[in-house]
Amino acid sequence: MPIVAVNNRTVHYEDAGGAGTPVLALHGAFGRGATFSAVAERLRPEYRVVAPDLRGHGLSDRGGDFGREAYVDDVAQFIIAMGLEPAFVIGHSLGGVTAYQLAARHPQLARALVVEDVGAVTDRPVVAEPVLDVSGWPRSFPDRGAAEAFFSATPEPDYFLESVVQRPDKRWELLFDPRDMMQVQRGNVGVWWDDWLAAQHAVLLLRATNSFLLPSEHAKEMVARRPGAELVTFEETGHWIHRRDPDGYAAAVRAFFATSVG
Repeated sequence: MPIVAVNNRTVHYEDAGGAGTPVLALHGAFGRGATFSAVAERLRPEYRVVAPDLRGHGLSDRGGDFGREAYVDDVAQFIIAMGLEPAFVIGHSLGGVTAYQLAARHPQLARALVVEDVGAVTDRPVVAEPVLDVSGWPRSFPDRGAAEAFFSATPEPDYFLESVVQRPDKRWELLFDPRDMMQVQRGNVGVWWDDWLAAQHAVLLLRATNSFLLPSEHAKEMVARRPGAELVTFEETGHWIHRRDPDGYAAAVRAFFATSVG
């Protein structure tokens, strides 16, 4: 199991391997690095995708501070510890905010950014429901079928099921604490225009037509206000573009990376 120590925490990560240009992939809330496996396969061999489990998620350490500064600093230290700088950075949702905040605050660590389906404003009125109430979610399930039944009501069941694992006592347990996820979500809610506009890196903004976090007009405003920003809209997809259309996602990312730096 690949792990690295970052800020006195154990961070697990997925590494597609190879000698390709490093790409740091940052997942969203409730996720883990493995969510990018299909995209990582499609970007090989030119690109080596490294996807950490962010704090409180996956197999990385739980607990602690779940504010924006903590996430950005973790990612910065991860890039340095892994020798990835400067890396292309792709980020989904929570990871997308972290990506553009990383570029704003540590510009030397990033080459170019892909921000997937999240805005410069993650609060009302741009986002109707910025926090999903998961405080009553169970921590474990008697069997896999029970977990599948529970998450069948979510818009992307397989995304959540990636974080359900079987323990030695045969129960199936979430790799995240729902109480932590409430803090994670609240910490990501805000008006982040200063960070979005600060970095000079080329950026590709990906939006899903069925997005519940990134309205069309807000996406257009983000691109209009930031030189070097491009917008690609994925038709008939939801918030998890990288899962619903990994071929189209990888093609857009590959084309953007090829033209974003000299």
